[in-house]
This record gives sequence, C-alpha cells and structure tokens, in this order.
Amino acid sequence: MTGTVIDLGELRHGPDPGRLPRPPRAVGRQLRCALVLLLVLATVVSAAVPPPRPAAVTVPAQLAAETLFTADLFVVLDPDPEQPTRRRMSAFRLPDGGSLWQTAVPVQGRNWEITAAGDTLLVTVHEVLPPEPSVLSLAFDRGTGAYRWQQPGHPTALADGTVLLQSGADDELVTLRAVDPCCGTVRWQLPDAATYVSLRHDARGVDRLVLHRGKGSTEVRDAITGAALARADLRPPEGGSYESVQLVDDLLLASQRAPATITAYGLDRLDRRWSTTITGPIDFVDDCGPVVCARRNGAELWGLDPATGQVRWSSDRWGWMVPHDGRLVSTAERPVVVPPPPLVVLDPMTGRELAELGRWELARGGPDGPLVGVRPHPDGGMVVAELDVRAGRARVLDVLPDVTGNCQAIVGFLLPCQLVDGSYRLFRVRR
Repeated sequence: MTGTVIDLGELRHGPDPGRLPRPPRAVGRQLRCALVLLLVLATVVSAAVPPPRPAAVTVPAQLAAETLFTADLFVVLDPDPEQPTRRRMSAFRLPDGGSLWQTAVPVQGRNWEITAAGDTLLVTVHEVLPPEPSVLSLAFDRGTGAYRWQQPGHPTALADGTVLLQSGADDELVTLRAVDPCCGTVRWQLPDAATYVSLRHDARGVDRLVLHRGKGSTEVRDAITGAALARADLRPPEGGSYESVQLVDDLLLASQRAPATITAYGLDRLDRRWSTTITGPIDFVDDCGPVVCARRNGAELWGLDPATGQVRWSSDRWGWMVPHDGRLVSTAERPVVVPPPPLVVLDPMTGRELAELGRWELARGGPDGPLVGVRPHPDGGMVVAELDVRAGRARVLDVLPDVTGNCQAIVGFLLPCQLVDGSYRLFRVRR
C-alpha cells in the first residue's frame, strides 16, 4: 500500500538553544487538531489505494483449442490453420507463461482431448480418419514434447500411474489394456472384457474396475494388477437386469425404475448391503460426500445414508450438487435460468439450507483446491470470489479485465481465463 508521509520536523536530542514563547492555548489546540485530521485523511487515502496487480501473462490459443492445466504446465492443442483435421501441441510453463516446446500430432481426426499421466501427455482423437482405429491415444514426453507411442483406446490414469486404455466400438465388447505411460509396454490386458466398464476413483486415480457382461453377470477387478476380486450374478429379485450401476466409495449401487429401487453391494465382494425403494423412477445416484444422492423422476433429490440406505432427507428445490469441505453446494432453483440462480450451502446430513453465497458460476478446479466463483462485471471482465462454504460467505478477490469466461482455479489462486480471441490470460488473484 502507498501512504502519505507528513514531515513533522527534526527530532532534537538535548536542550533547545533557545526557548520559543508558548503559543496561546487555543492556537495550539487548533494546530494539533489540524495535524490529527491530516493524519486520518492520509490513512484513509492510503487504505483506498488497491495494491498493484501482479502482471498478467497472455498465452496464445484458438477458440477451438483443447487445453490442459496442471500445477506447473499449461498445454494447448490447437487446430492447424492450414489443415483443420490436424493438431499442434504447445506447452507453456506456469505461472509465468514461458514457452517450453511445440510439436505436431502425427494423425488426423475430428474430436480431440488431452490428459496427463505422470510425465506423459496423452492426446486422444475420436473419429480418426482411416486407416487408423476409431479412437486412438498418442503419448508425448511432458518435458520435451517428444513423441513416444500410440495405441487404440481411450486413456484413464490408474492409481499407480499406469494408463488404462479402453477400446471397442459401440456395438463391440470393451477390450482393456494397462500400459506403462513411458513406453506403452502392456502390463496386463483383457480382450473382449465386458459390455461396459465402471471405474472407482480414489485420490490417486482408478483402483477398481467393475466389468458388466449383461444379464447381471458382474466382475470386480483390481485395476493395478488386473486380478479378479469377486464375481456375481446381480439381478433384481423380480428378474430382468438393473438399468444403471454407479460406484460410490466402496459401494456398487444398482438401480431399477419399476419398482424404483436402489440396491447396494460391497465393491470388493459384491455382498448385498441394503435395498431402498423410492417412489417414482430413479434417474441417477451420485456421491454427495457423507450421503448418497439419488435424483427421482427429473425432480426430487433424495439423500441416503450410505451405510443403511435410510432416507435422511428429500427436496424438490435443489439442482446439481457439489460436495466440498463437508458441505454440499447447490443451486437454489432446479430449472436452468438466466442469470444463474444463487448458490446455496446445504447440510448433507439433513438437506437443510445453511447459507446463500450469491449468484456465481463455479470455476473449474481440482477436488482439493479452493472453491472459486466468477461472474460478469457490469463494466466488463469477471469478478472473482473465494467461496467459503464453512463460513457461508463469498469473499470478492479481484476483478479481471477483458475476460469472457472459461476460468479454472489451480494451485496458488492462479486463474487462467479465456479472452474473446480464444487466448488465455493467467491471473495471479489477490487474496
């Protein structure tokens, strides 16, 4: 902060060479009051001056680019200006935005994405132009951009750093292959493994695979070794098969619509834990921290005890749910409206509203990072706030000029946001 310094003269030590006559009492009081007033004004003015903003860095990108942010790297996958079916990949150092390398992706396709696995960057292309497979993943060295290998399939990082590749067309059985990210060496594989596969994530990555083979045939495997842990024929008592299966922590939650029932099985042994009937068709179940959320018939949301299946609360007021810091963050109105409805904080055990945070869009970020909200500023740019769900308040941090959106909160409140021309500006948000 800048401040105003008032020169009150030189402070002398020892006796004065000559004593000046004392001013009249009224004059001295006025002088002291004037000095106090000046000091107060100086303090107010200095407090009103905001600290200087750290210099923002702009990183080039096109509007159609795919991007990847990590704690220390920003990767841009841009269309080639001369051949739209080709891509070039560029890496920039964070937080200063320094250029590290650029490389061409040696295949052509239409839909692209980019992920990271340790020191490897994986570019996945869907709808690959012939003669390549329909889904193809290519590996590049994170530090240099050097090409490493390519194999069919969509990648997922496993808990030990291995990459799981899932391949197979929509009408084919899924083939699974776990490969070393450095060189593509196959650690284990299961050809024609399942009709579809469910993944259980922990803090490090995927550690369990559930293979569904139709008519209730289900198998659980260790994702790291590929070893089978349990097999069972999971079918509703009335016959047929479950319509959807989701994994939440150590539970496999199987749902059917008529009657609307959720049945929980232990993930490692497929032992039946509980079953709960809910009035109306079940759309989905999801992880809501200390409870399991179930959406009923596109409207009502239910909070279930994961240990017993007991219904703890239900409400038709809330939209999507984000568990954060022991609370649930949701919208105060379920239908999609413009402007977006206010964010609210809920007690996950009771569904009770604890606080309202205001109208914010959540910036993308990791599960352990800060919860950051953004919204347009009336004069342009974006307002940024830290959303404190424990305290139930939004604390405005900054106003970012020239930003249109697509912000992501990463380590240290570095906020990359997209500009109107597609490029990204890297802001170090004031806290």
